[in-house]
Amino acid sequence: MFRLVTHYGFHFLIPLGIALLFFPKQWKKVYFIFIGAMLIDLDHLLADPIFDPNRCSIGFHFLHSIYAIIGYIILLFPKKTRIIGVALLWHIITDQLDCWMM
Repeated sequence: MFRLVTHYGFHFLIPLGIALLFFPKQWKKVYFIFIGAMLIDLDHLLADPIFDPNRCSIGFHFLHSIYAIIGYIILLFPKKTRIIGVALLWHIITDQLDCWMM
């Protein structure tokens, strides 16, 4: 239960805190971008089984691969894509934390 609460807290509550703390005037937009970063979990639909609570996403799913992570890091450099890059990398960090808790 701790792992589940931690994982989803890091996916939903921490991004809300980041948005409110660092982007108070745009917090709704920034939070929406963080929630939108969850779309990278669509790559789970290509796995068999689709959901395995004991499988580490990092390195297994394409949008959680080192190649995708490098792309997310590149998004940090242009100002227009920086928040998207941060949101995607936060998603990866959260999933990696989940892997460590397995």
